[in-house]
This record gives sequence, structure tokens and C-alpha cells, in this order.
Amino acid sequence: MGTFLSQSWLLDRRHALRAMGGCISLPLLECMVPLQAAEQVVTTPPKRSAFIYLANGVHSLNYQIVTPGRGYQFSRSLKPLEKHRDVITPISGLHHPGALSHHHNCISVWLTGGKLGPSDRNTISVDQKMAELTAQHTRYPSMEVAITQDSLAWTADGVRLPAMRRCSEIFASLFEEPKGGKTAQRRALRRKGSVLDANLAEVRRLEQKMGTADKGRLDQYLSSVRDAEIRTRRADAWLDTPLPTITEADRNRTNRDIAKTMAGEYFRTVYDLMVLAFQTDVTRVATFSLGGEGDAIAIPEIGITESRHQLSHHGGDPGYMEKLTMYDTFAIEQFGYFLTRLTETKDLNDRPLLDTTMALFGSGMSYGHSHGNANLPLVLAGGVALGLKHGSHLDFNQGHFEGYHLDTPGDHYALCSRPANPAAHMSNLLLLMAQRMGVEIDQFGDSNKVLEL
Repeated sequence: MGTFLSQSWLLDRRHALRAMGGCISLPLLECMVPLQAAEQVVTTPPKRSAFIYLANGVHSLNYQIVTPGRGYQFSRSLKPLEKHRDVITPISGLHHPGALSHHHNCISVWLTGGKLGPSDRNTISVDQKMAELTAQHTRYPSMEVAITQDSLAWTADGVRLPAMRRCSEIFASLFEEPKGGKTAQRRALRRKGSVLDANLAEVRRLEQKMGTADKGRLDQYLSSVRDAEIRTRRADAWLDTPLPTITEADRNRTNRDIAKTMAGEYFRTVYDLMVLAFQTDVTRVATFSLGGEGDAIAIPEIGITESRHQLSHHGGDPGYMEKLTMYDTFAIEQFGYFLTRLTETKDLNDRPLLDTTMALFGSGMSYGHSHGNANLPLVLAGGVALGLKHGSHLDFNQGHFEGYHLDTPGDHYALCSRPANPAAHMSNLLLLMAQRMGVEIDQFGDSNKVLEL
């Protein structure tokens, strides 16, 4: 939450002066100061994106839609989204070639399309690529929420961004004045800036004495220092911009903490926070992880006391498979709540937020029992004002396999482990979303073409 990373457009004037020996006084260039939302002349509606991650894949026998195109029937697990048919696109057949079989890699590359072997460093996630563009307009470039520790967001230097979990903490960071007032906060920020400058100078002296391996680690550390400097400077610049006014109803809805034993209420409160953040334009990019592959929570309110990881490794146990389907359906139902709230809530231009918001729900794994990562479960919603057209099941398996054999699970589960269409990369979808956000790129991760929708 509140991360201001990987913004290549923001040039530090002091660093520029140092690089030139301090002998030339540079003007205060536009790229040196974060642009505040109040100073923008908005010619087009803001574009927004949200990404929601479900760990360990799904029970695909009850999830998979078997008919492509517009006339598809909703599966049992996806039934809660039927009322949103006109604004969603279920997608089948995509995969991440770089997601190795170990399940912890699945969440790590879901939004990066990177390749994570023992010596590989991750690449930038698509949300952060978007944030590079949208950050100049908003108080916070991005919003990272996760039930457990791991966020979905990665910087250009392969560093995972920290996530926030407590709803009251998220609310305070977005909508409340800093403790001690603006003067104390500005003093603390500038003191931190001085410490960072001194730290950077000391590291530069050490750099001359280091070997190649140490310099590689140092580069990553220097990136963190640079990013911290940018965060600090941007926070200082935004102190004088008034915070958005929050209604009492929205405050009561979002400024509270919910126990893990009330998963549905927690999910809905986080979704309400995301809607409020988009509505007030404090950020335009958000990620929400419903838990990692090894630590997704139980849902005792619907009779599930086992962890999601335990249910996904069901070993053919009918009770576990039924509970996994219940879990899938429950998570998808909460995502449907998010879409409803985006539809009901108007933006500053009095249009439904969903029109200008793309929301991607899914997993980096298809079938948890075997760690299968082909045929990923994905649903893309919203963004009609960004040119997306919905109402169909987009199936990249079609034409590359003999059909979904849901009555013979062995055949169907094989599809989860080996992509029917090796060219159907999930990064093609991420590239599409980045382009619709206005990011001018023709390649992202391991994309081989832009997905058409």
C-alpha cells in the first residue's frame, strides 16, 4: 500500500546535479516533481485495474465451462457471476510457461510472466507497469492488499512490494491525516530523505571495494534506496493536497477490522476499500491476494475448517473435493460483490466505475493436487469504456484438444498440466490490459501477441 516504486519518469534533480559535478544549475524540470491530481486537466476518464488472486487453482471439474462463445452455460462454481454475464469474459486455455511446477512460483509470476528458476530474478508485474503511467495523477501509485504476507506486485528490479492486511490500517493510510499533523510528517519525511542521501553516499564508497557478486546484490539494494527516496519525496509533495472527503456510510463500511474467521466479511470490506480508492481517485491500480498457495485461510462460516492448500491436495477424497468447490464458489461470489459495487458506484464523471475499471480474477495454478499450471482459471470483467467486449467464453483450448472430459477426471486433469495450446500465454492477456490502460508497449513478460477481446 502506498508504494511509489519503479517510476522511471521521475528524475531526481539532486542526482542529476551530482552527475554533472554540481557545476550547472538545472531548471526544475517537469519530470522531477510528481504531478498532483488537483493540477491535472483531465481530458479522458481515469482508467483503472484491479487484480484478485485465488491460490491453489480450482476444482476444475466443477469450474470448467465447456462451451466456447456467447452461448455458454455457467458452471457450478462460476454460477454467482451469471448476473454479470454482459460485463465478464471467462477465459480458458492460457498458461505461464515460466511458472515451474513448484506452486510458490505460481503466485510470483501470475502478474509478471517471468521465469523463476533457482537463479532467476522476477520481472516487473503488470500492475506496477500500469502504475508507472498512472502514478503522476494519484496520491498513491498502487494499492497492495493480501490476507497473508505475499503481495502480487513486483518492481522492475524483481523486489516484491509489501502488502497491507488490516482494513483499518488500509483506510488510515488512504484517507486519514498523518499522526502529529502535516508539519511533523513533513519534518519526518525530510529527515528520512537526509538519512537516505547519507546512506547512498556511504554505499557508493563501498562499491569501489566490492567484487562482482557483491555488486549485483548492491544494485538491488541501491534500487530499494532510490525507490524509498521517490516514495519519501512524493509523500512530501502530496501533504498539501487535501484528502478526499469520505461519507459516514463509507467510513463505517470500510474503517474496521474483521477477524479471519469471518472471511466473507473481510473480503467484502477489502473490495469496498478498493471501490472507495477508485471512486476518490487516490489510486488507479490495486491488487488483492486471497492468500498464497501455502497459507490461504479456512472459511469456517461455511463449514470449511481446512486450509485451501489442504483441500486442493484432496487425494480424491469426495468430502475435500466438495469443500474445495464450495470454497471456489464462495470466493467467486465475493468477486461478484466487487463487480456489483463497481457497477453501483459512480466515478467523478457520473458513470459506473466498472465501465472504466478492468478487474481480473484468477489463479496462477489450475489444479492444485498435481501443481498443474496450464488452463488457468481466469475471469476478466469491466472496462467497456476501455474498449473491452464481453459476453463470451474465450477458450484457447478449442481446436487444440479433443474436448473437456469432465466425466473422466484423469483426462481432464491432464489438460491442467500440459497446455493444449502452447502459444496461448497468459502474458498476452496482461499485455492487452496494459495497452488498454494506455501503457505504450508491444511486449510484456513472455507474451507472443496481444490477446484480442
